[in-house]
Order: sequence, then C-alpha cells, then structure tokens
Amino acid sequence: MSDTLAADVGAALQDIINPRTGRSVAADGMIDAIRRDADGRVRLDFYLGAQDPASLVREVRHAAERASGTQVIVDVKDPRARQRQAAPQASRPGGGRALPVMQPPKAAAAPRPSAPTPVAYPHLGRILAISSGKGGVGKSTVASNLAVALARDGARVGLMDADIYGPNLPRMMGVQEQPQVDQVRQQIIPLEAHGVKIMSIGFMVERDQPAIWRGPIVMKVITQFLRDVAWGELDYLLVDMPPGTGDAQLSLVQATHVHGALIVTTPQEVSVGDALRGAKMFERVGVPVLGIVENMSWFLCPHCDAPSPLFGRGGGARLAKELGLPLLGEVPLVPAVLTAGDAGAPIIVADPDSPASVALREVASRVAEAVTALAAT
Repeated sequence: MSDTLAADVGAALQDIINPRTGRSVAADGMIDAIRRDADGRVRLDFYLGAQDPASLVREVRHAAERASGTQVIVDVKDPRARQRQAAPQASRPGGGRALPVMQPPKAAAAPRPSAPTPVAYPHLGRILAISSGKGGVGKSTVASNLAVALARDGARVGLMDADIYGPNLPRMMGVQEQPQVDQVRQQIIPLEAHGVKIMSIGFMVERDQPAIWRGPIVMKVITQFLRDVAWGELDYLLVDMPPGTGDAQLSLVQATHVHGALIVTTPQEVSVGDALRGAKMFERVGVPVLGIVENMSWFLCPHCDAPSPLFGRGGGARLAKELGLPLLGEVPLVPAVLTAGDAGAPIIVADPDSPASVALREVASRVAEAVTALAAT
C-alpha cells in the first residue's frame, strides 16, 4: 500500500473516539498494519480490548472505507497478544545460539483469579437461554417465534442474539438497521419488531464480515448486551445461544443469573446426543433446564398434509425421558417456516394458523408455566 493511502486511512481513524478512554482509536494505538491484500482490499489490525465497545469495529471499517474508496477488512485482535509479542527475547549475537536466560528463583504460586461474580439485572425479568448442542436444528427459529408468542400473550420480551459468529436474528425478525445510542444514558437503544426488543452483533458488523474473536471478546460483547442496552423493564429476556458448549454459554452464566434453559433438538440421534451434552453443561453450572423442544419432528407435505418423519421419530421424547425433563413441544417441518424466516416474519406472524405456529404457541405457553412454577419453588 502507498504511504499516502495508509496516511489517509490513519487520518480518518483519528475521528473515531473510543468512549472508554475519550481518545481516538489511532491515538490509543488500537490500529496497526494498514495494508492491501492480494485481492486489492485494504486490511488493518484492530486491537479491541475486553472493555471496549464492539460497535467500534463497524465505525472503524466505515471510516477506513470512506478514506480508501475500497472494501476494508478489519482483523480484530486481542491486545494482550501484541503485548506478548513485544516482550524482550533472548539475544542471538553473531547469529549463534541463543544465550541462556537466567531464571529467577521460583516464588510461591500466585492464587488463581476467581471466576467473575454474576451481576443481577432485575429489570431484565427471567433470563432464558435457548440452546442446542449443534447447529442447524432451528434454534433461532424457535427463539424468535417463542419471543413473539410470549409478546402476543402480553409479556414484555427482549431477544438477545448471543450467536456472535452466526447472528441470524436480524434477518429472521426483519430488522437490519444500526441501533442508535442514548447519549444521555450512554446506552444502546434496541431495535423492535413484532412487539419484541432485539439486540444482535449482526446490527453492528457487515453481512459478510466474519467475527474472528476469541473468548475474552465474546465475554465482552455478551456483558455489554446485558449491561449497556436500554432494555427497559422486561418480563423475559430470551438469549439465542450459538451451537455447542463453549465461550458464549460460559460467558452468559458468568455474567448474570440465568433463570433457565431450553434445549432444542431434532429427532435424529446425532442431534439428540449433542443436545444431551448441552443440557448437562447447563446442569453443571447450576442453570435449571426447563425442558426439551423437538424441532422438525416430521415434514408436513404442503400438497396432501401427510406427515413424513424425515429425521426419525421420538428423539426429543427419548432425550426428555433420559434427563427427567418435560417435552415442551414437537414442531413440524413446514416449508412456510423457511420462507417466513427469510422474509423477516416469524411463522407465528406470517401464518398464525400453520401447524408449526400452533405447536410453537403451545411451547410458549408451557415455558411460561414452567417459569412460574420455578419462581414458586
């Protein structure tokens, strides 16, 4: 890249202020290695700390694109990695072997830092994690329709997209714009659709921008969505989790008190086995699992209404029995669910009389009953 272009991009980033420090991201040394890749795109390294707002990624990209006139790829990195790289290394005089480094006497081992204490957010109501052991089981479909069903029953509902690597809720709920910031309270104003307040990292990154983030950044994003979003007073905050039992799940239960989890599976054993591990993870960290939702229980032919068990039978019921939990519902695979989700209207909104809508409303009713029963114990 020419020095001029690098200077232009660097100058543009002087206008991006990090609210944590009050200085520009350039002045804070968060920008490094402005370069052009083999495809002609501009790339830069952005060192985003655990306390810095994730929205800076989008601001940096847009400013760099305006300055360079081309697509910009922002490689988000952990500042601690640069600090480790900058640590002094053993010298190699004359190209020979490295000189031995004298080791100081071993001191007593420092105590291991304790896990962060979860913070209570009473205004968020009951925080429920919608989870699964694997991807592709329709977890986001269940989460979005469950949120709408609860809202239509009169509840105040928030929907938080914790799937940092594959945020689908903006498209499925039909909202794509970037949230605004309440400058007085310094909080992000969630978007709203179908009576539900929504927050997702998908509002803050481009559609084709991968989130190549490690655990500390994931923890920061989830904490910011809980703490720095103007949710108002809610009855339920549904959290759409990513697949698996990794950073996002642990970050959520470390950041706040999760009142319960729902496990979504499909009937086949490959999905059931992964869902079992997901349920056991929540049990291990002290989060009660409210029940099992079996999605894609059978394919409902749009021409003859004949059910076909494409993915086997009874996997959700077997999982519920093994765990001693209720089976909250069996949701049929209906083609309209796909088209409605892609169009930004959950099936409960697009076709309230669909068999899938009926099943999802029953799930919502049972979830509300389970939460009430749990609160009474």
